[in-house]
Amino acid sequence: MEAQIQTSSKKNIKPPKSMSPWAIARRKFLKNKIAMVSVTFLLFVSIISFLAPYITSEDITKVNMMQMSEEPSAEHWLGTDKSGRDVFTRLLYGGRISLLIGISSTLIVVTFGTIVGSIAGYFGGAVDNLLMRFTDFVLNFPFLVFVVVLNTILFGVISGVWVLVLVIGFLSWGGVARIVRSKILAERENEYILAAVSIGCSPAKVIIKHLLPNVLSTIIVQATILFAGLIVAESGLSFLGFGVPSDTPSWGNMLAFAQEPDVLRDKPWMWMPPALAIVLTILSINFVGEGIKDALNPKSSR
Repeated sequence: MEAQIQTSSKKNIKPPKSMSPWAIARRKFLKNKIAMVSVTFLLFVSIISFLAPYITSEDITKVNMMQMSEEPSAEHWLGTDKSGRDVFTRLLYGGRISLLIGISSTLIVVTFGTIVGSIAGYFGGAVDNLLMRFTDFVLNFPFLVFVVVLNTILFGVISGVWVLVLVIGFLSWGGVARIVRSKILAERENEYILAAVSIGCSPAKVIIKHLLPNVLSTIIVQATILFAGLIVAESGLSFLGFGVPSDTPSWGNMLAFAQEPDVLRDKPWMWMPPALAIVLTILSINFVGEGIKDALNPKSSR
């Protein structure tokens, strides 16, 4: 009888929760309701955008003179634009382009910025001075002018979407490099780094295996902030006519119709959907970033 009681009590004992920093951060993030709602919304937008060909069969480029500027109806849920193209279809395909540019640019920015910041922070001295002066040069480069020039030079050679990704990525990594450098400078003086150097670890191994894991939380938070900012950059450039080519739908291109007074006043179905999509997506990314920042903060009790 005692053996059965002991066996049943053992079954009811739950295994102890992991107390590693990442496990604690994961549990805190999952308890953040706003962040979880934002993650759900971002997943929903991403899925329907990248599955657009399976959701709608409308042609995103076909001009239909017989259906110009039609209001929302059962046939066209969000109406049509001034060229007779279905707004709902262009919204889905536009989300795919905007998110693709945001994700690709963020990966380039974070990767290049982390490499430069890590090397500068670890080696210091002349290497640090050289890389930081190059970083200052990139940060001072006129963004809009560079976009216009490269679009003109590379027009017809590389897709306009990838030109925009490369330009945004090349001109936006400076801030990440500075932040990573400052964190590496603080970490490299710790005893565990001095011990790794003393036993003969190569600089690459020290940076990758020992330093970067300790600054990864900062990099993740910066990546979420950058992701939101780069989507806004794409939308702004496309709205001004310097971003994604007009024949390729993006949320910024769709907003370009709002420049026309009659559309802005009388035809909100042409510009309200992409505007709401941008606002809600940026808010969701920022909420997720704040949730990650809060979860990775050891002083936070939420």
